[in-house]
Amino acid sequence: MKKSGGKAVRYNKWGYIFLIPFIVVYVIFQLIPLFSTIYNSFFENYMSGLTQVGPNFVGLQNYIKLFEGGDIWIYAKNTMILWIMCFVPQIFLSLLLGAWFSDVRLKLKGSRFFKTVIYLPNLIMASAFSMLFFTLFAESGPINSLLIQMGFITEPYKFLSNVGSTRGLIAFMNCLMWFGNTTILLMAGMMGIDTSLFEAAEVDGATSTQVFFRITLPLLRPILVYVLITSLIGGLQLFDVPQILTNGTGNPVRSTMTLIMFLNNHLYSKNYGMAGAVSVVLFIITGILSIVVFKLTGNDKRKG
Repeated sequence: MKKSGGKAVRYNKWGYIFLIPFIVVYVIFQLIPLFSTIYNSFFENYMSGLTQVGPNFVGLQNYIKLFEGGDIWIYAKNTMILWIMCFVPQIFLSLLLGAWFSDVRLKLKGSRFFKTVIYLPNLIMASAFSMLFFTLFAESGPINSLLIQMGFITEPYKFLSNVGSTRGLIAFMNCLMWFGNTTILLMAGMMGIDTSLFEAAEVDGATSTQVFFRITLPLLRPILVYVLITSLIGGLQLFDVPQILTNGTGNPVRSTMTLIMFLNNHLYSKNYGMAGAVSVVLFIITGILSIVVFKLTGNDKRKG
C-alpha cells in the first residue's frame, strides 16, 4: 500500500509540474493586472496638457466622480440594449440550426459543409467586418444605391445617423459573427443527449416540437447557461464593432457608446485613475449579472 501510495504521489507531482506554465501565465497576465487596476483606481493620475498630475491617493473620489456624472448608467444601458438585440436572435437562430443539424431523421445533405460555412464569420476579424459594413451602409454605399434603384427610397438613408439603424447594424454584425460558435456549442450538447430518449418519444407519438421542448431544451440547460453567461460577459466587453463603425464617438447622441468604449476614452486621455475605477465597476457588474443568471436558471441547486 505504501509503495502504491508513493507511486501515486510521484505521479501526482507531474500534474502540478504541467500546471506551472498556466499558473505563471495566469498570475502575470490576469492576477497582477487585476490587483494593479484596483490599486490604481484609488489614485489621481492623469495628464493635464503636458503636465502629469499624480499619482496622488484620493481614495474613493474616482468612484464618486464616476457616478456623479451619471454617464456610466447611460453607457451601461447602451451596452445591455446592444447585447439583448444581438443575443435574442442569435440564440433562436442557433437553437433552430442546432436542432436541424443534429436531427438524424431529417437526413440533411451537405451538413458538414453548412456547419463550416456558418462558423466562418467567427474567424473574420471584427475590424474587417466593421469596415465592410461601414462601406456597405455609407450614404454613397452600395446598399443605398441598390435601394434607390429598386424604388424603396428616393434619397440616401443615413444608416449611421439614426439610433435604431446604427444599433441594429451593430447587433446584426455581432449576431452574424457569433451565431456559428453558439450553434456548434448547442449542437455538441444536443448530440450528447441519449438517443433512446428520442426513440421512446417517437414511439409514444411525440411531435418534433414536443420532443424539442420536453426533452432537448431541458437537457440543454447547462449548455444554455454557459452560452448565456459567456455571451453576457462578451456583450459587456463590446468594443471593436461600435468603436470602428462610429469612429469611437458612440454617435448618434452617444446611443452606441459602450462601457468599454467609455473606458478606452479614459485610457486614451491617460486618465488611469478613472480608467481603473471604470474597470472595477465593470468587473463588479459582470460578476453580479453572472451570479444572477446562474441562480435564476437553477444551476446553483445541488442534488442530495
